[in-house]
Amino acid sequence: MSDRDIEYEKRSSIGLIGFDRPEKRNAFTVEMFERLAEVCTEADDDDDVRAIVVYGKGTDTTTGLDLMNVGPSFRAGKVPIPAELVDPWHVVGRLRKTPMVTAVHGRCFTLGTEIALCSDICVAAEGTVFGLKEVRVGIMPAGGGTFRFVQTAGYSNAMRYVLTGDEFDAAEGFRLGVVQEVVAPGAHLTRAVELAERIAAQAPLAVRAALANAQVSLLEGWKKAIADIVPVQVPLINSEDAVEAAMAMMQKRPPSFKGK
Repeated sequence: MSDRDIEYEKRSSIGLIGFDRPEKRNAFTVEMFERLAEVCTEADDDDDVRAIVVYGKGTDTTTGLDLMNVGPSFRAGKVPIPAELVDPWHVVGRLRKTPMVTAVHGRCFTLGTEIALCSDICVAAEGTVFGLKEVRVGIMPAGGGTFRFVQTAGYSNAMRYVLTGDEFDAAEGFRLGVVQEVVAPGAHLTRAVELAERIAAQAPLAVRAALANAQVSLLEGWKKAIADIVPVQVPLINSEDAVEAAMAMMQKRPPSFKGK
């Protein structure tokens, strides 16, 4: 069901989130920011959802901000994502516990590039065009385009595009580490769902712990991530899922994980 131009569908253990304002090239309104945070939180709080896929409907992932709509709120310094909700860009709200795969195509500008950077895996269709164009309209990237792009691609590689507002294609995105797989036009969503299903098939507690440890390493440094390993690993080793994995290996069958 579509609601405020963001669609959410739960398909088995996958939560599919679609930008659904194709007549405006999925340009984001304040309401879309709010709705995206709401459905990301709904998916993240659902133990049956083991991976999230984000994509755009129509010809483009998103062309960025609908400046006529968001301008007044942004000028007033209002943040469209409440602190108690999951922030898809990991800037102001809750951190996501559930792995996210982005499927991008067409134009994937500004906040689209930034959500790709914030996702755990990005699949891009050939022909996808990225761009952090904020400096062209008198603002700066505010969803991770400065710090997360630098972290992913290296300082000067990121600044090459942040400071010019120039576009780059899927091949360049792959070179920079923004994109993990480039697929044929139209195959991006199918491939993203396949990867999400692969994630969902693994032990849920272990997947969430691995994601959380990786996030700690990025936000607080590798020393903190190392310090967290033993306190997190011991309960995992003693979990029902770890026992099930060992039994499945001995019995030469696929494991059946319960998240316990």
